[in-house]
Amino acid sequence: MKEKELKYQAPALDKGLDILEYLSSQSIPLSQTEIAIGIEKTPNEIYRMLMSLEGRGYIIRDEVSGKYRLSLKLFYLSHRHSPIDELRKAAQFPLEELANSLRQSCHLSILYMNQVMVIIHAKSPGPIALSIEEGNLFPLPLTASGKVLLAYMSESEQNTTLRGNAIFKKYSKAQQEEFLSSLQDIQHTGAYLKNSESVSGVTDISVPIGINSNNGIIACLTISMLNALNMDKNIENDVILEEAYKCVKKIEQRIGV
Repeated sequence: MKEKELKYQAPALDKGLDILEYLSSQSIPLSQTEIAIGIEKTPNEIYRMLMSLEGRGYIIRDEVSGKYRLSLKLFYLSHRHSPIDELRKAAQFPLEELANSLRQSCHLSILYMNQVMVIIHAKSPGPIALSIEEGNLFPLPLTASGKVLLAYMSESEQNTTLRGNAIFKKYSKAQQEEFLSSLQDIQHTGAYLKNSESVSGVTDISVPIGINSNNGIIACLTISMLNALNMDKNIENDVILEEAYKCVKKIEQRIGV
C-alpha cells in the first residue's frame, strides 16, 4: 500500500462503510456475526460501529431476532440534494431553447458505470425529430457523448476505463491508436462533429460542460442533427456549434461553474 494511502486511512470510517455496503448487498436482515463474517471482521470489532450506525438511524435492529437491516435514511439523504436533479433543472430551459432555435433534438449525457447515460432530452419542435429516451445507457466508444467524456478524463482514468471496455479491447492496435488520437483531437478542438456511428443520416455535435470545474467535465451536450433537415453546411459549422457553446455557457452559469 502506498504511503499516501496509509497516511489518509480512516479505519473506523472504512468499517462503517463496509457494514453499510454489505447490508445493502443483502436481501435479508443479518446478525452481528453474519455481518462480521461478510466483511471479514470479528463480531467484537464491529460491535461499537453497529451501535453507532443504529444510534444515527442508518440501520435498524429487529427487537425479536436482533438482526440488522438498512433504514431508509441513506435513501432520504441521497434524494435531498441530487447533483443529477440539479443539473437537469439547470439544463432544461437552455436545452429547450436550443432545440427550438435550431429545430434539432439535443440531449445531455453523463458518465455512469463506465457508460453514457442520457439524463435529459429536448425534442425538436419540427414534425420529424430524433428522440433519445432519458435514462438510456450507451457504450462509451461508440457515441459522440462518450468520446467527449473520455477525451476530458485524466490520462490515468482514461486508460483504466478503456482497459476494462469490451468494445475497445476488441479493436486492433492500429484502431486503438487511431481512437486515442481522435480523443486528443476532441480536446484540441473543444468539440466533436461527425456522422453518427449508430444512426444513419444523423450528424452528432458534442461539446463538454464544466470544462473549468475542478473534477473534470460534468456532462456533455449533444445535438443529434438530422442531415435531411439541414443541408446547408455553413449553418452546420457556423451557427449550430456556436449555439451549442452558448447553451453550455447558460448551463454552466446556472450550476455555478
